[in-house]
Amino acid sequence: QVQLVESRGGLVQAGGSLRLSCVASGSIFRIISMDWYRQAPGVLGNKRELVATITNGGITNYAASVKGRFTISRDNAKNTGYLQMNSLKSDDTAVYYCHLGRLGSAIDYWGKGTLVTVSS
Repeated sequence: QVQLVESRGGLVQAGGSLRLSCVASGSIFRIISMDWYRQAPGVLGNKRELVATITNGGITNYAASVKGRFTISRDNAKNTGYLQMNSLKSDDTAVYYCHLGRLGSAIDYWGKGTLVTVSS
C-alpha cells in the first residue's frame, strides 16, 4: 500500500506563490506517473479537476487554466513530487490532491488533500 502525504497548503494573496509537495512511501514512485488534482469548494459530487501530470520520465502536461503559472516536478530520489503555483488567482482556491498511478487501475493512490485558499 502506497501512502501519499501532501504538504500543508494555506492562505495566499492573489498574485502570490505557493509550492506543494507530496511524499510517497514505498518504491514505485519512480516508475509511474504522478498528478495533481484539485476540487473547488461547492463543486457537486466528487468532481476533481486534473491540474498537472508528470510521467516517470519527466514529461509534463497542464490544464489550460494553469498553464504558464503552475509547474509540476518530481525528485525520484526523494520519492517526492511538487507543484509550484505562481500568479495565484481566487479561482485557484481548492483542495489539492496528489495522485499516483492510473485511475481505476491496480495502481491508483490518492493523498488526503490540502486546502489552498487564495484571497483577492
